[in-house]
Order: sequence, then structure tokens, then C-alpha cells
Amino acid sequence: MINSLSDYRFYLEADKISLRIEEVIKHKNDLAIAERLEIWQFQRLLRKVEYHQNCKCHQSLWKPYYKFLLSQFIRLSKKLNYSIPLNVFGPGLAIKHRGTIIVAATAKIGANCNLHACTNIGVAAGSPHKVPTLGNNIYIAPGVKIFGDVEIANNVAIGANAVVNKSFLEPNIAIAGVPAKKINSKGSIDIVRKATEIVKTKNE
Repeated sequence: MINSLSDYRFYLEADKISLRIEEVIKHKNDLAIAERLEIWQFQRLLRKVEYHQNCKCHQSLWKPYYKFLLSQFIRLSKKLNYSIPLNVFGPGLAIKHRGTIIVAATAKIGANCNLHACTNIGVAAGSPHKVPTLGNNIYIAPGVKIFGDVEIANNVAIGANAVVNKSFLEPNIAIAGVPAKKINSKGSIDIVRKATEIVKTKNE
């Protein structure tokens, strides 16, 4: 969670690295650049709203600006078809495409999450307080559904259209299927960029 200006700057830098903004621009694919920059705009706004909500909102001077930022965030969320609440994702988030993404407000997801479209990270039916908790360096392919009181260990890759309704506490594995099960021990190591570690190294 962003609790200071230094946290805010760290989250922004990690998100930018995870999204590979500079690499996309070098490829000179106009459609890819436009989409990635729009997602980067969303993630910057997400972090700015989180910062102001957590650190500034209680100060009356900042309340009007916070409300303005929040309205802009809601507008862009609707445009991109995202339902992503505040203070859920750790630093190094990379949303890969436009498209439906629904995340429960009380879910907790660690650093360096790679997230594709048509995913749902939500509550179990009839159990609104049971939500997923995901570790660091999680790769979530398109169409994944994760719901209920589920815990996912670090460095786990989740295959396309998987339905995850139980915990996977073993790190460094890949899971897939309906319902999801372990398919190999490769995990997300070759898929997810550990942006937070890159930022920490740069700042040493």
C-alpha cells in the first residue's frame, strides 16, 4: 500500500518498468503504443488516487483535488472496462490489454502481477468476506477466474481460462484447467519481470 510520497514514486517506477513502456515505443507499432500508453495512463491515475486517498485525503485542502482525481479514475476505468479497486495491487503491476477485468475490493495481490483481460478475482458466492490473496510475481493469463478464500504462493503462473477455487501454497509452479491443478514446476520465472527488484537495484 502507498503510505508516503516515496512509496508513490516507487510504485510508479515499478509499474512503468513492468509495463515495458520504453520497449513498446521502440517497436514503433502505433496500435500497440496507443493501447499501452492508455493503460499506463490508467495505472498512473490508479497510483495517484491511492496516494491521495491514503496520504492527503484527510487534509481539507486536498479533498477537492482528490475528488477530481477519483472522478477521472472512474471515467477511465469505464472506458477500459476495468473494475479495479484501490489499494489491491502491489508495485510492478502490468495490465496487458484493454478489456474486462473485475477485482474484489478486499482482495490482496502482491508485487509484479501480470494481468490479462477477461479475468475475475472475486468473492465466493454467498461469502462476501472470502476473497483471494495472491503472492508476488503472479502471471494471470486471459480468462482466468479466481474466487473465494484462496491463497496463491509466489511466482505462480495461471494458464488461460483456468478456474481457481482452492489454494496453491507451493511457489514456482504453473496451474491450469477447470478446476485448476498443478501442471509443471516452471512457474512465472520466465514470464514476469521482477520490476520491484530492478527499481531497488537502480536506487542503491
